[in-house]
Amino acid sequence: MTLRIREAPSPNHDARPDGTPIDTLVLHYTGMRTAEEAILRLRDPEAAVSSHYVVEEDGTIWRLVPEERRAFHAGISHWRGREALNGRSIGIEIVNPGHEWGYRPFPALQMAAVCDLCLEILARHPIAARDVVAHSDIAPDRKQDPGELFDWEGLAANGVGLWPRGVPGEDAALPADGTARALRLLGAIGYRTDLPPALLLTAFQRHWRPERVDGLADAGTLARLEAVARLCEGD
Repeated sequence: MTLRIREAPSPNHDARPDGTPIDTLVLHYTGMRTAEEAILRLRDPEAAVSSHYVVEEDGTIWRLVPEERRAFHAGISHWRGREALNGRSIGIEIVNPGHEWGYRPFPALQMAAVCDLCLEILARHPIAARDVVAHSDIAPDRKQDPGELFDWEGLAANGVGLWPRGVPGEDAALPADGTARALRLLGAIGYRTDLPPALLLTAFQRHWRPERVDGLADAGTLARLEAVARLCEGD
């Protein structure tokens, strides 16, 4: 079934770099009080920001920028040794007020629409599961979206991204070598490792250990790190 996508063109885009594949999918939240405010900003030439799609809380999908064009959503970014990810990524903004304006769970209709849109995008482009990422994964020193309330596990169950199944995450013991082990694993997954470990661990936890977002390399976080790293090896 083809998704019904509404058009709200943004002027904020340009040509992708020649020869650069579209191999990354970045999920964001809008972080503004309303969908209307967010869409207006993403279409404002003075703001110079945009995304390819916006998904409202009722599941309405808007296309702002054609996929073949570069939208301005990722900013200074890094993943798996790649930088300036706008040139090689598709960005989806998911309407949510975010941590500043009253962060709340993402409704089921919205998540279903996000999932369907992601699956269509993945069918068109060579994007590996490990390269379906959060804005906070690729810019952990600046961003926290879409955050710990986003249902990454549900998306992965439907074929979008990675999720380590059956890995306990409640053990809070702190191994003596936890931070060093964590940095090695974070690098293997794709994070830049020249930032403070607590920032990187917080970003990882928001995506893959949302029940405990504290930036600590405790045993439960290490278990999740090891499980995600193994999934990345096979992806």
